[in-house]
Amino acid sequence: MQCYIYASRRKPDTYLWLAERDGFGVLPESLRSMLGELRFALELQLDAQRRLPREDTAQVLAHLHEQGWHLQLPPEGALTGASHPAYGATLVDAPPRD
Repeated sequence: MQCYIYASRRKPDTYLWLAERDGFGVLPESLRSMLGELRFALELQLDAQRRLPREDTAQVLAHLHEQGWHLQLPPEGALTGASHPAYGATLVDAPPRD
């Protein structure tokens, strides 16, 4: 199956997979407004034998066949400013210079 992948400019590491190029009409309005502007990222031939690095191929194909789209969210545990270990740390004063 040919599929088309778009990156959300509003939500980092969030991708929308579509069964039809520029087929945004199948998306719920709430999803369209959440994602904001989308940038075309990649066209891909997807079949059950193809392995994807962050998504389950069977689930992506099922979503594309059933609803015409699949939403790929950032991986759990991805570093963001608030979840970075150093976020809550206090800065240590540098030793005085001579």
